[in-house]
Amino acid sequence: MSGSLKNDFTMKKICLILLIGMNLQVLAQDIPFIKKETLQQWINADSDTIYVLNFWATWCAPCVEELPAFEKLHREYSSKKVKVVLISTDFKRNVESRVKPFVKRKKLQSQVVFMDEPNPNHWVNAVSPEWSGALPATLIIHNRKDKYLFFEKQLNYETLEEIVKTIL
Repeated sequence: MSGSLKNDFTMKKICLILLIGMNLQVLAQDIPFIKKETLQQWINADSDTIYVLNFWATWCAPCVEELPAFEKLHREYSSKKVKVVLISTDFKRNVESRVKPFVKRKKLQSQVVFMDEPNPNHWVNAVSPEWSGALPATLIIHNRKDKYLFFEKQLNYETLEEIVKTIL
């Protein structure tokens, strides 16, 4: 192979590797750390958006089992002003080693954030005074329509869709 052809071939390989690397970065979702204040902004939002806040953890089997329902809700209703936020309550030390790989492996498209508060007692009551702290838990809110629905149980897509449709 001549020097010119070899250089051209090498450049194509480098470009291909760079493109693959950029695509993998796009697939890997950044997981912002949030505080109680961010949660309260969503809870108190004066907008025409329905917020579906799902509290989950990678170690919680019912949480993992219900995630496809939230993903489907995100796909079907994001254009109708429905915002699905998956709020991880995993241990902070596990965000890099467990949460991020889990989100990538499951190809989650909903917004995923990590609740960065050391003491759940500081923010659980902000979600609902009825919440024992058990997972999974979901809060569905639309302040303009005075809707505030809290569920401390596993939900399926049909239930989620029915609730969203009644609010829309």
